[in-house]
Amino acid sequence: MDNNYVRFTRSTTDRRIAGVCGGIAKYLNIDPVVVRILFLIALICGSFGFWAYLIVWIAAPEDNRIGNQ
Repeated sequence: MDNNYVRFTRSTTDRRIAGVCGGIAKYLNIDPVVVRILFLIALICGSFGFWAYLIVWIAAPEDNRIGNQ
């Protein structure tokens, strides 16, 4: 069985508030600024950005393993 899967976690190294955008960016292998801008646009256009961020903040575990890159 292949164990090369990527697990979504909140980032502990690239965080501004809770590490949600940094974790999403790491999971999708994109720049965290892009994710932050998308959350900001979602927040401005309605309350979806706030609720999505809050839900992920509560539901996603923090990446607290030693030596994460």
